[in-house]
Amino acid sequence: MKKFFLLFLALGAVAFADADGESMIKAYSVVAAGVGLGLAALGGAIGMGHTAAATIAGTARNPGLGGKLMTTMFIALAMIEAQVIYTLVIALIALYANPFLG
Repeated sequence: MKKFFLLFLALGAVAFADADGESMIKAYSVVAAGVGLGLAALGGAIGMGHTAAATIAGTARNPGLGGKLMTTMFIALAMIEAQVIYTLVIALIALYANPFLG
Protein backbone atom coordinates (compact mmCIF):
# COMPACT_ATOMS: atom_id res chain seq x y z
CA MET A 1 0.00 0.00 0.00
CA LYS A 2 2.87 2.33 0.75
CA LYS A 3 4.25 1.77 -2.75
CA PHE A 4 0.98 2.89 -4.35
CA PHE A 5 0.84 5.95 -2.13
CA LEU A 6 4.38 6.91 -3.06
CA LEU A 7 3.62 6.32 -6.74
CA PHE A 8 0.59 8.61 -6.64
CA LEU A 9 2.55 11.17 -4.66
CA ALA A 10 5.27 11.14 -7.33
CA LEU A 11 2.67 11.47 -10.09
CA GLY A 12 1.11 14.39 -8.25
CA ALA A 13 4.49 16.08 -7.94
CA VAL A 14 5.03 15.75 -11.69
CA ALA A 15 1.57 17.14 -12.39
CA PHE A 16 2.11 20.13 -10.12
CA ALA A 17 5.61 20.85 -11.46
CA ASP A 18 4.21 23.06 -14.21
CA ALA A 19 2.07 26.03 -13.15
CA ASP A 20 0.03 25.92 -16.38
CA GLY A 21 -3.53 24.80 -15.64
CA GLU A 22 -3.99 23.09 -18.99
CA SER A 23 -1.00 20.80 -18.53
CA MET A 24 -2.22 19.88 -15.04
CA ILE A 25 -5.60 18.88 -16.42
CA LYS A 26 -3.90 16.79 -19.12
CA ALA A 27 -1.64 15.10 -16.56
CA TYR A 28 -4.52 14.25 -14.25
CA SER A 29 -6.56 13.01 -17.22
CA VAL A 30 -3.82 10.55 -18.11
CA VAL A 31 -3.58 9.32 -14.51
CA ALA A 32 -7.37 9.04 -14.21
CA ALA A 33 -7.64 7.16 -17.51
CA GLY A 34 -4.96 4.68 -16.48
CA VAL A 35 -6.39 4.06 -13.02
CA GLY A 36 -9.95 3.87 -14.33
CA LEU A 37 -9.10 1.38 -17.05
CA GLY A 38 -7.09 -0.71 -14.63
CA LEU A 39 -9.94 -0.90 -12.13
CA ALA A 40 -12.49 -1.63 -14.85
CA ALA A 41 -10.36 -4.42 -16.29
CA LEU A 42 -9.81 -5.87 -12.82
CA GLY A 43 -13.52 -5.82 -12.01
CA GLY A 44 -14.42 -7.27 -15.39
CA ALA A 45 -11.90 -10.08 -15.04
CA ILE A 46 -13.19 -10.98 -11.58
CA GLY A 47 -16.78 -10.95 -12.82
CA MET A 48 -15.92 -13.10 -15.82
CA GLY A 49 -14.11 -15.57 -13.61
CA HIS A 50 -17.08 -15.90 -11.28
CA THR A 51 -19.44 -16.29 -14.23
CA ALA A 52 -17.37 -19.05 -15.80
CA ALA A 53 -16.94 -20.84 -12.46
CA ALA A 54 -20.68 -20.75 -11.79
CA THR A 55 -21.43 -22.06 -15.29
CA ILE A 56 -18.97 -24.92 -14.92
CA ALA A 57 -20.39 -25.81 -11.50
CA GLY A 58 -23.95 -25.73 -12.86
CA THR A 59 -23.02 -27.92 -15.81
CA ALA A 60 -21.29 -30.38 -13.50
CA ARG A 61 -24.43 -30.64 -11.34
CA ASN A 62 -26.85 -30.99 -14.24
CA PRO A 63 -25.20 -31.81 -17.59
CA GLY A 64 -28.55 -31.63 -19.39
CA LEU A 65 -28.72 -27.88 -18.87
CA GLY A 66 -25.23 -27.26 -20.28
CA GLY A 67 -26.48 -25.59 -23.46
CA LYS A 68 -28.82 -23.19 -21.68
CA LEU A 69 -26.16 -22.34 -19.12
CA MET A 70 -23.58 -21.63 -21.83
CA THR A 71 -25.98 -19.32 -23.65
CA THR A 72 -26.73 -17.44 -20.45
CA MET A 73 -23.02 -17.28 -19.63
CA PHE A 74 -22.16 -15.73 -22.99
CA ILE A 75 -24.86 -13.09 -22.56
CA ALA A 76 -23.54 -12.30 -19.07
CA LEU A 77 -19.96 -12.09 -20.36
CA ALA A 78 -21.06 -9.66 -23.08
CA MET A 79 -22.72 -7.45 -20.46
CA ILE A 80 -19.62 -7.52 -18.27
CA GLU A 81 -17.34 -6.70 -21.19
CA ALA A 82 -19.63 -3.85 -22.24
CA GLN A 83 -18.96 -2.11 -18.91
CA VAL A 84 -15.21 -2.28 -19.54
CA ILE A 85 -15.67 -0.92 -23.06
CA TYR A 86 -17.74 1.98 -21.69
CA THR A 87 -14.86 2.79 -19.36
CA LEU A 88 -12.48 2.72 -22.32
CA VAL A 89 -14.69 5.18 -24.20
CA ILE A 90 -14.82 7.55 -21.23
CA ALA A 91 -11.03 7.32 -20.85
CA LEU A 92 -10.51 8.11 -24.53
CA ILE A 93 -12.84 11.10 -24.24
CA ALA A 94 -10.89 12.32 -21.21
CA LEU A 95 -7.60 11.95 -23.10
CA TYR A 96 -8.41 13.24 -26.59
CA ALA A 97 -11.58 15.36 -26.33
CA ASN A 98 -11.21 16.62 -22.80
CA PRO A 99 -14.27 18.72 -21.92
CA PHE A 100 -12.32 20.57 -19.19
CA LEU A 101 -9.91 22.16 -21.65
CA GLY A 102 -11.07 25.48 -23.03
